[in-house]
Amino acid sequence: MTLEKKNKMKKERSLIPQESIENRIFLIRGKKVMVDKDLALLYGVTTKVLNQGVKRNTDRFPSDFMFQLNAEETKNLRFQFGTLEVGKYSKYLPYVFTEQGVAMLSGILNSKRAIEVNVQIIRTFVKLREMIISNKELRLKIEDMERKYDKRFKMVFDTLKNLIEDNKKEISIEKKEAIGFKTK
Repeated sequence: MTLEKKNKMKKERSLIPQESIENRIFLIRGKKVMVDKDLALLYGVTTKVLNQGVKRNTDRFPSDFMFQLNAEETKNLRFQFGTLEVGKYSKYLPYVFTEQGVAMLSGILNSKRAIEVNVQIIRTFVKLREMIISNKELRLKIEDMERKYDKRFKMVFDTLKNLIEDNKKEISIEKKEAIGFKTK
């Protein structure tokens, strides 16, 4: 096996599973962000070290790259996502980083692991953006087809729309049995 082929295979193997990164991306204030403690964990540094590096380079992190959560947002994150358990982490309000902020972190954390993890995180953000765009394109194509064809296909289009909407919600609804006595 050639050296070039080995290097290509090595790059294709993920340092961290993509799903693990996807599960750490949250929507806060209308932006997809990652929490400082999650990034620190992925980079293999402490949250304190990550935040110290950021504070030494504040001009690299404008408010659209990074912002600090308020108490209410931190509380919501704690309850909704099971993260930031009380007493387990810092007493300070966490910082969150947008895709651009994560890219900027690569200039601060220069370890080999940090660079590799950064590449994976950026690829995950790009993948999520492509998925959102492709869903929008699919919806527009279906609406265009719907205008072209008569009402005979209305049921098919309604079903397709419902499937897309269900996919957006990404909520699995399980059918539960009623509680109580059953009669025959």
